Amino acid sequence: MIDPLSKWLAAWKIPVGMWGKAIIDFIITYFEWFFDGLKEGLNFTVDGTTWLLLQCPPALLAIAIAGLVYYWRRSHWLALGVLAGLLFIINQGLWKETVQTLVLVLYATALSMALGVPLGIWSAHKPRVWKALQPVLDLMQTMPTFVYLIPVLILFGLGAAPALIVTIIFAMPAPVRMTYLGLTSIPKPMIEAGESFGATKRQLLWKVELPAALPSILAGLTQCIMLSLSMVVIATLIGAPSLGNPVNRALNNRNIPLGIEAGLAIVILAIILDRVLASRAGGKK
Repeated sequence: MIDPLSKWLAAWKIPVGMWGKAIIDFIITYFEWFFDGLKEGLNFTVDGTTWLLLQCPPALLAIAIAGLVYYWRRSHWLALGVLAGLLFIINQGLWKETVQTLVLVLYATALSMALGVPLGIWSAHKPRVWKALQPVLDLMQTMPTFVYLIPVLILFGLGAAPALIVTIIFAMPAPVRMTYLGLTSIPKPMIEAGESFGATKRQLLWKVELPAALPSILAGLTQCIMLSLSMVVIATLIGAPSLGNPVNRALNNRNIPLGIEAGLAIVILAIILDRVLASRAGGKK
């Protein structure tokens, strides 16, 4: 039985859904040219990079990646582990999907850091900006991931571009927050020492604040990588080319072997990204 108050509230429903539709219709009507251009540019970049990588024989590319890891980290065991993981993925017939996922994750992480770190710096120096950004970041982090897909799908359609956009929206709050945290946690005597030596605001930022906040910023990079990977897999629902496709096929067809194979490929890729990129950033673990 519905009480009178609930019945009255339901009768006077606020049409937020219709308002949202009106806003999206307005954007499509007047700014479709912008979103179409952005879509074409992102699709060209992501699909072009993927195509170039797939032209190389899989085993040769796996060996090249392992060689780069050894050159960067100077660790035989890590390079061998990366090579073994990539060869296992090739053996399971999931190399193309893995390359697609890797390209999307790397582009999403790079763009998220390129946008998030400057926003974090700006917020740390302007308290009003941080107050305005906080509710936006909270919304971006707490909103269910599937909700992101609806407006992005309407504006960009299917493909790599909407997947990249939705991944950036989902992952960007991490570098913003961690950059802000790192800069606001710097001891005041350190800042005062720089000012006492006559450092300008720019010199203070580049030679004192950013080096001191670097561990926190790189922790944001670690989070950004993992968030990007998780969102790229979910974004297969809007046509993202990634390892999420075999996972979805396995779910739809109840194909347990394919699900296990795709799941292991995602885990291996996550470990490689974490150990190679994040561990390098944060120092040896």
